[in-house]
Amino acid sequence: MLHVQIVLFDGFDLLDAIAPYEVFSAAAMFAENALSVELVTAEGPRSVPSGINGLPIAASGRLNPELAGIILVPGASGPVAGDGPESIPAILNRAMNTALTGMMGQALKRKDIVVATVCGGSLLLAMGGLLEGRHAVTNHLGMDVLGATGAIPVAARVVDDGNLVSGGGVTSGLDVALYLVERELGPRIAHEVEQLFEFERRGTVWRETGMAPNTRQASAGDEPNLASDDAAISPGKLPNTTAQASVFDGDWDTVIATPVGKMHVRLSISTGNGTIQGKAIQGDETVEFMHPALRDNTLAWSLQITKPMRLNLKFEVVVNGDEMTGVAKAGLLPASRLTGKRLS
Repeated sequence: MLHVQIVLFDGFDLLDAIAPYEVFSAAAMFAENALSVELVTAEGPRSVPSGINGLPIAASGRLNPELAGIILVPGASGPVAGDGPESIPAILNRAMNTALTGMMGQALKRKDIVVATVCGGSLLLAMGGLLEGRHAVTNHLGMDVLGATGAIPVAARVVDDGNLVSGGGVTSGLDVALYLVERELGPRIAHEVEQLFEFERRGTVWRETGMAPNTRQASAGDEPNLASDDAAISPGKLPNTTAQASVFDGDWDTVIATPVGKMHVRLSISTGNGTIQGKAIQGDETVEFMHPALRDNTLAWSLQITKPMRLNLKFEVVVNGDEMTGVAKAGLLPASRLTGKRLS
């Protein structure tokens, strides 16, 4: 029997979870119960408030990351922008900081489990550092953020990366579930479910197979890529004088107001021999600046952080005396304001 576990967490999106639940339930009917589907949580049976007006849905079991089959993770529902506790970034961050991340890490290591995501479900896993180097898709509003976590974003309705299958926007849950029914139980069962729901899957399922397209003719006006932007900067080389850069020298106590709460980070910056170096210290994590560069009076650099989530961040700061101000940005997430004071 094919076991399907659909994971709920506080603030989950109803359609992300319930649409696949109905597809899999219908498939079980047509496949003479060769499939079972259950709503679960990382904590066990409980009533789970959704992100749609807090509507509660009952989960009947605890997620088993060692049970062969399919585990599907939905996204969240709430405001995209803003730093309130009910915003999507805040909901996903809270879910990431539960036992769910560790459980999904276990599941992704198993060849007999397919991990599926709908909409922001891929972001939830990526924020926990689980999708680095994996092809995935999420809601179009989060694609840049997905790339900033180290995942490889693919603009497709459904992306099949082996034991990871992800869907784009909210309604892609239907497409993901129907595709998995076809992949695991065959096209005739999937076709019967399509007939029942009067719904036809949309788009091509992207897989890393077949002839690769020639993308060298891409427009020069395409959106910037974090990796290519960084590669264009010579690491540590200063286009301006060392004297100009020296205003940034020293240890700085900074606060970054992110959508998921305030981050207290200590920055240590030094210049010499035409180069600039720096590191960021947060708790027990120390990260070296990537590609620091001085542009006019603004110091810019990138960081790969894992707390409070896995992200590649771009920083731009200016200094006025012993005060530092600037921003930190990851993809399409709202720019986070940085403020700091010199310690030495």
